[in-house]
Amino acid sequence: MDIQGLDYNTKREQLLLPEYGREIQRMVDHAVSLPDKEERLKCAKTIVRLMETKVPQIRENSDYEQTLWDHLYLMSHKQLDIDWPFDVSEAEKFLSKPEAMRLPQGGIRLRHYGKLVCELLDRLKEMPEGEERDELIRLTANQMKRDLSLWGHGSTEDEKVADDMARLTDGAIQLDLSQFTFEHIQKGDSQPKRTNGKKRK
Repeated sequence: MDIQGLDYNTKREQLLLPEYGREIQRMVDHAVSLPDKEERLKCAKTIVRLMETKVPQIRENSDYEQTLWDHLYLMSHKQLDIDWPFDVSEAEKFLSKPEAMRLPQGGIRLRHYGKLVCELLDRLKEMPEGEERDELIRLTANQMKRDLSLWGHGSTEDEKVADDMARLTDGAIQLDLSQFTFEHIQKGDSQPKRTNGKKRK
């Protein structure tokens, strides 16, 4: 519904730095329009002091004054002609977005087992027989069973783990279920415990 006389934020120009609010932006626009350079600088100094009160946590940074002047420069769309008390040539760094982080899960054959289990299985393929390999097989198999339970694949049977282990190691590890005993997984063991933040009395 469009009511005449009401000014909606959705119809206004989008703020470049919304944390300072629309009133500060209007002050910046006014400063840009002033004909006298000294008057523009005086107005800019006042605006920077107001900006600091709008975002007081900015004082926690050692170079917060530089940051405020950089922000003022950006909010003026680089149109404020004054003798800047700080170098604002690198102000646009605040508008640049960091590169997306690369996720470490690339190349995982079965995501419900995760990268660590896949790395363990690859290691098992190269290990010579012995107690160290037997212990790693035990740890890996039990982790695989917990992962299946956690992800709710509807199957945590020992045969499923044995089959996956053989397939993912290209047949190098054949789990003998007549000799191997899995750890007992109780309900809730495979999921992290959650708390509501309240301490019990």
